[in-house]
Amino acid sequence: MKPRIFTTAFSSIYPMYIQKAEKKGRSKEEVDMVTRWLTGYDEQGLQAQIDKGLTWRRSLPKPRRSTPTPQK
Repeated sequence: MKPRIFTTAFSSIYPMYIQKAEKKGRSKEEVDMVTRWLTGYDEQGLQAQIDKGLTWRRSLPKPRRSTPTPQK
């Protein structure tokens, strides 16, 4: 059985990530930075995946190797 996260559209989860981050004092830009790092997409590529309504499983390219540098 596949974890449900992989079959859920990223576009339906994305606003919840932002909402949770903002409750913890983080910003949408930080969520986007981490999501782009995880997926390897640039800003336009990430938005295209959100617009397509793809699931995590179908939208994720190869894993990244380096860690993002948070900016405060």
